[in-house]
Amino acid sequence: MTYTLMFYENQEDFAARTDPARQQEYLAGWTHYVHALRQAGIVVFGSGLYAPETAATMKRRGGEIAVQDGPFSETKEQLGGIFVIDVPDLDTALEWAARGPVDTVEVRQNISALK
Repeated sequence: MTYTLMFYENQEDFAARTDPARQQEYLAGWTHYVHALRQAGIVVFGSGLYAPETAATMKRRGGEIAVQDGPFSETKEQLGGIFVIDVPDLDTALEWAARGPVDTVEVRQNISALK
């Protein structure tokens, strides 16, 4: 079964990505985690995302399409990246989510539309 792990980060996390004083420490946590995922042979796909202010949100209302710059919702944490992993069950997916270097990870099983 494949699961998507969605990693949520706060503004401090996003700022650490590009802050020379904090970037090395920030990346070290991710480097260790990505290495462990690859070593386990469970990675299907993974990618970090640019900061929320680079996003565009498309919303359809009554047949009209509106595009807003930046994230649509004003929350303290935003989606920072994802991994799709192939593991036997939800418990294993949650174990891998807990090993990630962030505090909030949403875990969802993928629907296998392509076979």
